[in-house]
Amino acid sequence: MIDVDGSHGEGGGQILRMTVALSALTGRPVHVSNIRAGRSNPGLRPQHIAAIEAVRRLCNGHAENLHEHAMEITFHPGEVTGGSHSVDIGTAGSITLAMQACLPPMLHAMEPAGMRLRGGTDVRWSPPWDYFTGVFLPLLRHMGVDATVSLERRGYYPKGGGMASLEVQPCTQLTPPSFDRDGDWHIEGKINIAGLPGHIARRIRKAARKEFISRGMDADIAIETYAAASPGVGIVLWTTGPRRLGADVLGEKGKPAEAVGREAAQMLLEEIDAGADLDVHAVDHLVPYLALADGPSRFRCRELSGHAETELWLLQKFMDIAWEKKTGDRCIEVAISPAETG
Repeated sequence: MIDVDGSHGEGGGQILRMTVALSALTGRPVHVSNIRAGRSNPGLRPQHIAAIEAVRRLCNGHAENLHEHAMEITFHPGEVTGGSHSVDIGTAGSITLAMQACLPPMLHAMEPAGMRLRGGTDVRWSPPWDYFTGVFLPLLRHMGVDATVSLERRGYYPKGGGMASLEVQPCTQLTPPSFDRDGDWHIEGKINIAGLPGHIARRIRKAARKEFISRGMDADIAIETYAAASPGVGIVLWTTGPRRLGADVLGEKGKPAEAVGREAAQMLLEEIDAGADLDVHAVDHLVPYLALADGPSRFRCRELSGHAETELWLLQKFMDIAWEKKTGDRCIEVAISPAETG
């Protein structure tokens, strides 16, 4: 059994979710202690329980001590058979973070696997839905992953109520990503809005486009209006060439629409100016798949976050990988060796 200190490094919910995901992927049982020990509300929260339950169903596993506020759990994985499953997070907890926990074992399922989740699609401290579909999934597809998603309903804080599904085809061989270094930048994006005046979205778009125009760029930013249990608004921007970089900002009460659009555009421009292959958040989400790839991976990023370094530490508990980083003038260069699972 692998013992994992849940307070290591970043020490949040992500180390817990990825521990269970890697347990299901490798077939190795785990014991996680000190879960979210440094947080103001330590221990398991409903969104963490739901993510673990989703993985448990996918791998026919068994979880001990899976209740709210628990500071430790034990997880015994079974065989990842695939099939269709459904989990209700019960709050506005992030659907995309739960999907990220499900994806690694789904790749090694015996047959196509599907997960339908109810919760929050666009909430704080998690990838918004349009980042998940516009940045993260295209990067995975570039590595050979066949994953499709569908959005039934947006869900914002505090009521949640969003609904989305993920379908994944088995794939045991991932191709290390390659990155184009030449070409003109093309920028796209989406603004999602529900229960708020339409002028807010238009002001967000105008402010974002102004930043790009000042740099001699243009951006095709769509506005999509939804019905949702709680009002909300957010913007996600990404590049479609020469490399896939992303940035996102969620609207907040009291934050001017112009600040939301301007901040998102400036974040994306910062990634472009740094010469990054992957944006900071993409690195956080992609690290497990780079470790599973059939060959070494090399990429440049503006910075290597605490989330990413914690994941690399965790991966070494399950897999025979090595990694190194080298700090350059504008970017950090990261190299990850191949992994052997189970």
